Amino acid sequence: MTIELIDTHTHFDVSDYDMTRDMLTKRAYDVGVRHLLLIGLTAKNFERMLKVHKLVSNQQLVQAHLAFGLHPLYIFEHCDEDLSMLDAYLSAHQNIAISEIGLDTFDKSLAIPEIFAKQERFFIEQIKLAQSHDLPIILHIRKAHGRALQILKAQKYSAKALGGIAHSFSGGEQEALAFVKMGFKLGITGQITNPNAKKLRRVVMMLFRQFGTSPFVIETDCPDMMPVPCQHQGFLNEPANLTYVLDELAVLFKMDKEVLARQLWQNTNEALRQNWIYKS
Repeated sequence: MTIELIDTHTHFDVSDYDMTRDMLTKRAYDVGVRHLLLIGLTAKNFERMLKVHKLVSNQQLVQAHLAFGLHPLYIFEHCDEDLSMLDAYLSAHQNIAISEIGLDTFDKSLAIPEIFAKQERFFIEQIKLAQSHDLPIILHIRKAHGRALQILKAQKYSAKALGGIAHSFSGGEQEALAFVKMGFKLGITGQITNPNAKKLRRVVMMLFRQFGTSPFVIETDCPDMMPVPCQHQGFLNEPANLTYVLDELAVLFKMDKEVLARQLWQNTNEALRQNWIYKS
């Protein structure tokens, strides 16, 4: 029996995969990946996302889904016209979420007051687009969790109603609790396989003790966040490596992998307001 998985966060459209994408799609399907999300970075990449969505879908193996958005790391590139373009692409194409959006002050250049103010404005405008298009949001937040929570509350964004994922969660225990109580699922990447990721593992186990498996979804964030067991394979992570995230969580939770996979599948349905069927 094949264990089935959903990769809730990929950048599988980037050009690094152009020569190997067909092979990697089949490899992902062979290990049980049935759905993957193509996550937005900048407006200029939307057409490439559409092209890759079509290429992956034409293989009739893994189902690809679009999630256009304007990433906070690229705030220097974004302009107001990009927000209008995002609105238009959301209207013209079937999207599963707006992503990835949020706030980032990990690099000092992103924390400069006028740059951070621009991040906040683009975050707010994309939350409004999610509300008007009735779509979940997928959050990118680094070293700005408190402010992100304030903005979400001020904009009256309800993840319980619209859905949402806090991608590659890096906050602390209290911040994790706040996002979960707002209705967000936390995206767990291959970083969980690193024994030195003590803060993340502590947060995950704290939530598991309080809520069981319900707060979690899994993701590769490929080409980044390579799981430790497959770092010898090269520099590019891939959707097939999602199995390592499942394996590690099953060990941490002391759960049967298939039971856990089915629960993560249902969590993803809730986060993205879908009704995908686990067929195995």
